[in-house]
Amino acid sequence: MIKLDDRTIANMDVILEDVCRGLSRHGGDHESRKFIAIKLAQAARKGNVTLGGLEIVARRALGELKQRKSA
Repeated sequence: MIKLDDRTIANMDVILEDVCRGLSRHGGDHESRKFIAIKLAQAARKGNVTLGGLEIVARRALGELKQRKSA
């Protein structure tokens, strides 16, 4: 497993907070946040560590969550 540096972790935290603001319940429930965080961590471990790249991953994960909940 690749260890993530402090900057990458900070970027992931910023993106997670930003994306989850759009969720109900003041930033989303634990399971939704966890799902997005896991997707972010997977992407970062594969080398996707830029703010823009992580934001795309998080927004796709959010879209996936919304699709699951509407189905």
